[in-house]
Amino acid sequence: MLFELTPDQDFLWETTAKFLTSQAPVGEIRRRREDPLGYSPDYWRRGADLGWTSLLVTEEHGGGSVSGRGLVDLTLIAHEFGAHAAPGPLGPANVVAGALSRAGTRTDVIGALLAGSATAAWAWEEPGGLLAGRPPQLEIGADGDEVVLNGTKKPVEAAADADHLLVTGRSGDGLTQVLVPAGTAGLSVERLRTVDLTRRFAALHFDHVRLPADTVLGVLGGAADEVEQQLQQALVVQNAETVGAMDRGFAMTVEWAFDRYSFGRPLASYQELKHRFADMKSWLEGGHAISDAAAEAVAAGDADAAHLVSVAKAFIGHYGLELMQDCVQIHGGIGVTFEHDLHLFLRRVTANGATLGTPADHRQRIAAIAIEEDSRS
Repeated sequence: MLFELTPDQDFLWETTAKFLTSQAPVGEIRRRREDPLGYSPDYWRRGADLGWTSLLVTEEHGGGSVSGRGLVDLTLIAHEFGAHAAPGPLGPANVVAGALSRAGTRTDVIGALLAGSATAAWAWEEPGGLLAGRPPQLEIGADGDEVVLNGTKKPVEAAADADHLLVTGRSGDGLTQVLVPAGTAGLSVERLRTVDLTRRFAALHFDHVRLPADTVLGVLGGAADEVEQQLQQALVVQNAETVGAMDRGFAMTVEWAFDRYSFGRPLASYQELKHRFADMKSWLEGGHAISDAAAEAVAAGDADAAHLVSVAKAFIGHYGLELMQDCVQIHGGIGVTFEHDLHLFLRRVTANGATLGTPADHRQRIAAIAIEEDSRS
């Protein structure tokens, strides 16, 4: 999270933190772990009133930010989502709302997303991953005044209960995006069980799904740049959320190590644990730094944004899991029990590390970007 906040950013962060503390306490999260949605609709509507869904939408379409850099502001909310293991489609809703706003289409959907009366999911991921040059296997073809979708998207966050699905697929050698209403004929939804107890994922199967051509965002086959921007934004949100979970897990573990005594001494006084805490602290601060740098680069549209955001995901995805596993070990036996809260944050970090590309996927992407830049020089 940013070290220096403007007064408006500080208010946004503080308001979100207080709201999540009161409305998404650990007890409520545990109570809803088998709930299909995972949160109450009123919870999401009230969050939208706080500005959770408006930061990537232009003022023309009813959005706006508190600092003029909506994506950077969004990282403050994402950090708190991670620090509370909070439920709700924060990343997907913002990515879709931002995409619709840039396309200047479906203002009715944008309005519903801003109000929190509807939710959306971005159906980008596919089995086997999509990074390192692998194109989507889901096909979107034109047939007269309609488009036809065939293929599978998996895993898709918040898809099972979303009102709208922004689907990314392949049209020849290009990429196309289509806004698909929930319940469309030919679309089947398979709920998935994942390691994260507080978020919901699904597999979407498209079997000759037909929609009017005006559901395409932009031009058929011309969405590559927009998809890249959406991916970068989604990664920025995810990285900030992961760092928030790392922050919470580290703080819990430091407190435990000072309170827990062994042979008459607090655990924190043992040299081996001091060395371990030093490593963990360096990973945490490094995660903060690279997450913030990537957010600034993507928000500004810098030339190195794609490189930085993948560096951030590769670092945070790897060391976030290392840090949380160390937190579990330092807690001892209680750290592996379901009754302790620590596993909620471990689960969030683990799920984030496996979605939107793994650290290994992003290392390949970093190499591919470097090779491409070298060939142009």
